Amino acid sequence: MKIKVINGPNINMIGIREPAIYGSRTYKDLIEFITKCANENIVDVDFFQSNSEGDIVTEIQSCYQTFDAIVINPAAYTHTSVAILDALKAVAIPAVEVHLSKVSEREAFRQLSYPGMYCEKTYVGYGFDGYKMAIEYLVEKYK
Repeated sequence: MKIKVINGPNINMIGIREPAIYGSRTYKDLIEFITKCANENIVDVDFFQSNSEGDIVTEIQSCYQTFDAIVINPAAYTHTSVAILDALKAVAIPAVEVHLSKVSEREAFRQLSYPGMYCEKTYVGYGFDGYKMAIEYLVEKYK
């Protein structure tokens, strides 16, 4: 099984950005954590992070007929991007949404998730473990 892990804007800044919300572990730590989870579940993962909505859309499109599933943390684009939703719908492969923080307990504008309208499942507020949960869900359902 091949899973593309896509992270949106400012995820590359975790560990620096708002540690009270996102913790002190870095993006490099996140990549290492996900790689370990993938190895434990005997799946291949490939990573992509961008601060640009168009680049994320292009990356999702590149998953068509190449990847079996997507784990996506659209970050701030969660609440604004119909384009990311449309890209997920276009490639029509299983996707799971992940958020490090408890977005449901944050600002009112963070309560809507456009990509989540396509995703089969969403893990919110579990920190790094949300990615592990997403991978395990996909493996259990599709491998």
